[in-house]
Amino acid sequence: MSIENKIRSVIDRFEAIDRTLAQPVDPDELVRLSRERARIEPVVTVGRELSDVRAEREGLDEVLEDPATERELYDMAYEEARSLDERIEMLSHRLKVLLLPRDEADDLSAILEIRAGTGGEEAALFAADLFRMYQRYAELQGWKVEVLSASDSDLEGYREIIAQIAGSGVYAKLKFESGVHRVQRVPETESGGRIHTSAATVAVLPEAEDVDIEINEGDLKIDTYRASGAGGQHVNTTDSAVRITHIPTGVVVAVQDERSQHKNKAKAMTLLRARIYDQMRHKVDSERAAARKGLVGTGDRSERIRTYNFPQGRVSDHRINLTLYKLEKILAGEAIGEVIEALIAEDQAQRLAAVDGEA
Repeated sequence: MSIENKIRSVIDRFEAIDRTLAQPVDPDELVRLSRERARIEPVVTVGRELSDVRAEREGLDEVLEDPATERELYDMAYEEARSLDERIEMLSHRLKVLLLPRDEADDLSAILEIRAGTGGEEAALFAADLFRMYQRYAELQGWKVEVLSASDSDLEGYREIIAQIAGSGVYAKLKFESGVHRVQRVPETESGGRIHTSAATVAVLPEAEDVDIEINEGDLKIDTYRASGAGGQHVNTTDSAVRITHIPTGVVVAVQDERSQHKNKAKAMTLLRARIYDQMRHKVDSERAAARKGLVGTGDRSERIRTYNFPQGRVSDHRINLTLYKLEKILAGEAIGEVIEALIAEDQAQRLAAVDGEA
């Protein structure tokens, strides 16, 4: 199908959705259609703009091809035509990117899981550094961060921390962050001044909504127990901690951070839904996982994706051979966006190349 036909098809679908939404609609259908409309609206906007610019360009051809056109008018039309040709090329490229097959989860919020890996206490401190980096980046994007579960280490690091990051397009921005992050620095706990290498694992899961996945209460085994912090701190005298097992998949989640059993159960259900949705996506959509191996990464949590080198002040992403000497700004959340945008751009470039190769 030509790009013109694709645009026309998307515009027809957009107009059909608007006609449907003008009528009474089932709530779940309203959510699905509104989400689809928001997803394809940029294509419609750019497509209509491209059509207008092309029409304007064709009008200039009449002036340029008319032998009676005066020289001054011809020169003005020629310069305008060059400017419009550049806009047409730019808009056509934007449309190609917008028309690439999209991950259906790109518009969703996300669950961020960070776990300390090799390196003991230093790895836990690094996990805390990573969490603060993503937390600050999320704030700059206008997203909301809520910790669902955390396991503190002895020196204010995290053995594990799980958070919900809510906002539009969170997963699209953060999905390439999954993998092993490595740090090279002199640990605070090291008196000899030697550089150590530690690691933490990051996993980013799309947060499923009720319309994305349905969980039957009968498939759940819910256990409650008394919560306790490290070293017996924050011991609760009530059974507020919640462990939920999804029997069909075997997925288990546990949350004990809140003193309210009701709040812990709500957080646990959010996490459970995300993990089941992620499991379903990987099982059903194996082609997507295979395709990603040829792009910027597999999303495999065992894949080493990035190194943060303190002595040299650099951050290197091994998937796209990107090195930035902005370690402090990146860990402060101010410059991590440059890495994220580079990953997204590389993903788009490689997928565009694949599409052009098939054409």
